[in-house]
Amino acid sequence: MHASGRPWLLGRWRGAQAVTAEVGDVRVVVLGRSLLSPEALRARVAGVRDVYEVERAVGRAAGSYHLLATVGGRVWARGTASAACRLFTTLVDGVPVAAPGADVLSGLVDADMDEEMLAARLMDPFVSWAALGGRTLWRQVRAVRPDEALVWERDGAQRTVRWWDPPEPHLGLRAAAAQVRSALTEAVASCTAGKGTVSADLSGGLDSTSLCFLAAAQGEAELVTLHWEGVDAQNDDAHWRRMAVAALPGATHLMVTQQETADWFAGVGQMRLVTEEPAPWARDAVKQSDILSRAQALGSRLHLSGCGGDELFTPSSSYLADLARQHPLLAWGRLRRVRLDWRVSRASVLRGLRDGRGYGQWFQEAARDLSAPPPDPMVSRLGWQAPPRMPAWATPEAVHAARTVLREAGARCPEPLAPQRSLHTVLYMVREGGNAIRQMSKALSGPDYAIPYNDDAVVTAALSVRPLEACVPGRFKPLLTEAMDGIVPREILRRTSKGRYCADFYRALRRRRGEILTLLDGSLLAEAGLIEPDQLRRALHSHAPQSELAFLPPTVACEVWLRSLAGKPSSHASALTGGFR
Repeated sequence: MHASGRPWLLGRWRGAQAVTAEVGDVRVVVLGRSLLSPEALRARVAGVRDVYEVERAVGRAAGSYHLLATVGGRVWARGTASAACRLFTTLVDGVPVAAPGADVLSGLVDADMDEEMLAARLMDPFVSWAALGGRTLWRQVRAVRPDEALVWERDGAQRTVRWWDPPEPHLGLRAAAAQVRSALTEAVASCTAGKGTVSADLSGGLDSTSLCFLAAAQGEAELVTLHWEGVDAQNDDAHWRRMAVAALPGATHLMVTQQETADWFAGVGQMRLVTEEPAPWARDAVKQSDILSRAQALGSRLHLSGCGGDELFTPSSSYLADLARQHPLLAWGRLRRVRLDWRVSRASVLRGLRDGRGYGQWFQEAARDLSAPPPDPMVSRLGWQAPPRMPAWATPEAVHAARTVLREAGARCPEPLAPQRSLHTVLYMVREGGNAIRQMSKALSGPDYAIPYNDDAVVTAALSVRPLEACVPGRFKPLLTEAMDGIVPREILRRTSKGRYCADFYRALRRRRGEILTLLDGSLLAEAGLIEPDQLRRALHSHAPQSELAFLPPTVACEVWLRSLAGKPSSHASALTGGFR
């Protein structure tokens, strides 16, 4: 309730997810994962006199949560900068309202589907609409950018204000590592607080392994680790996982064998996922659901994922473009090394370095080139992000619709997420990952996911390092290994390889081709005039190039989403008819 007694928040949350405090006419709610108690929250807001002061008083608390406040008749609401918690808004009978999910609002106002946005979801590489905010798949529902808050004034007017900005990358490796260590320790502590049992992925990679050792060191909750066995003979994750298991004797360890592990694309023919938008992880949904059910059977109340670690601790190649503008000789020395690793020509490197387009221009040219051949690899690696393309099976109408969306986005978002290309790219990927895990927690049964690497404090700490020091030739993820020194055994921190899963993908394509083809029988995407099913059928063979098959997951995600939507008892199903033809 507002101080006046009028309704403020409507919803249903588990008790531990909502922490509230009232001081005079100040009402503050933290919804999500945090270390705050009602008493601690009350102490923080005791001096708040204006709604804009709430962020400074509360916003640096560890965790991942929505922060909501009402002060003197004005309202503040924001999610997380990482998009692990999001806000959407619409008008209900002329009154602006907000919710953490677009699906809630679309049902509330019986929103119409935005077919152009659906067409844009067929692109690869993807464009992260979660990172940019604005347009959603429902015409009457708008997404708030993750770094912006919603403010309702006393007269009911609603506006957005920037509440978070990326840090300046100014710290040396050791100083940044100390901040990462502190922030990540608190992030994991917010997961293990409250006793009970928590589970965590233990793939053998540095990201998940670090979380497991941090959780074990907390001593607050019982730890269960889960590992699913890959099929690629060159994937050495299992070796490093065994080393971690030996060093974690107090935890319970479960390994799911190749025979027990569900293939990618398993079950897609009949899959129904209740998500607010097409989910690229639909190809993996059966396996993820199996992992969560196994964790729940072992008593887990929360499952920790290492998602986000790659994005934070493997600097984007575009840092070399940033470096070239400041220290060209140093950049060229680094580029000579990576050019050999990437097997590209000097001419290609120079084309990438000469690409001085602004972000708005990038959108306009991406729209123009949607049907063009694949771009120069160095332009992709050194630019703002890899230019998207539409699949060969997209119809001309779908391509035109996607172009319209990109041009509108370029006009609305002329500025990048950060001034540096490397930071922009990292934030872009972090927000896409946060949005994906947010929806997985809603759609899959079992314990909720937690992604400590996407906690805002961890993201801020990781982005504070100078990219030149975070990318040291001969070292793998030096910022993370420096931060975890003394927590994770040094012999594990010396790992320089990364597990690959290409063999898993091609085995799944070979074994699950029939299920994928089932999706094309009576395809709703085809009915809407977005794809040519016969052309997609011809592309589904075991010798198809990876460049062509990269478009398959987004197409599967869109088809599964449409079928799931059509099966819901709402008028949204009527939005599937008509389309572009």
